[in-house]
Amino acid sequence: MVQSPVPPRPLTRRTLAVAGGLLTTAALLTAAPTAHAAAPGAGSGITHPDQDWMGSTVAAHEGRSAAGDPITLTPNVTQTKGFDVSHWQGGINWATQYGKGARFVYIKATESTDYRDPNFNANYTGSYNAGFIRGAYHFATPNTSTAKAQADYFVAHGGGWSKDGKTLPPMLDIEYNPYGATCYGKSQADMRTWITNFLNEVHTKTSRWATIYTTTDWWTTCTGNSAAYSSKDPLFIARYNSTVGTLPAGWGFYTFWQFADSGTFPGDQDRFNGPLSGLKNLANNT
Repeated sequence: MVQSPVPPRPLTRRTLAVAGGLLTTAALLTAAPTAHAAAPGAGSGITHPDQDWMGSTVAAHEGRSAAGDPITLTPNVTQTKGFDVSHWQGGINWATQYGKGARFVYIKATESTDYRDPNFNANYTGSYNAGFIRGAYHFATPNTSTAKAQADYFVAHGGGWSKDGKTLPPMLDIEYNPYGATCYGKSQADMRTWITNFLNEVHTKTSRWATIYTTTDWWTTCTGNSAAYSSKDPLFIARYNSTVGTLPAGWGFYTFWQFADSGTFPGDQDRFNGPLSGLKNLANNT
């Protein structure tokens, strides 16, 4: 495993996909609170949160499919197209993306306890108005503050949930450390504790079990391939290939798959592992 820091990423598009399976119960969100850009606090340990997004560290550690993208997927169940974004993508014409066939989007809301994505409000509201089912995600930095503090900050700045049929479960983005050692200097046991505390706090605040975004490699290395979360938390797996590969322990299927870091839609390319009706059920926790 690579343990060295990953250099800042250039502004690029990322694409991802998902493979077939069944759904699980989970959904989230609330009306979007104010999310103006906030500079990292002194001593917070994060220096470039504007460069950290869902999967920003993945290709550097795990690579992507060979030249010849876009990736061709052959799922064995009906899947629903979507993507994920942060402020990197700038202004997005949401009606255009809906017209291309995307039906869901995950949007970066927060990082650590003092960074709010400056485009969160615009993205969250614009996607909703265009008909998208959307959700917010938190880019975790487990070495900068407690899980409870980060979960509280996330929920207060976009990571809530309401049963409106348009809000996905809040999501924990837990991946390679963009600032240093892969596992943020934590043992596998300490990482499991941090993740558990974050998920429990989000559940307490929102009544929803959060989606977990990760890669099988990172999860195995940093949690010991824990199977403790598969019964409650939907899996959003990242693997930039035409097949999803081996999933983390416990999950018999993925709910979302990020299969590429560029493609038809802005940001990363994603799939929901089921039809639109299943996506609506996930949003409504039914």
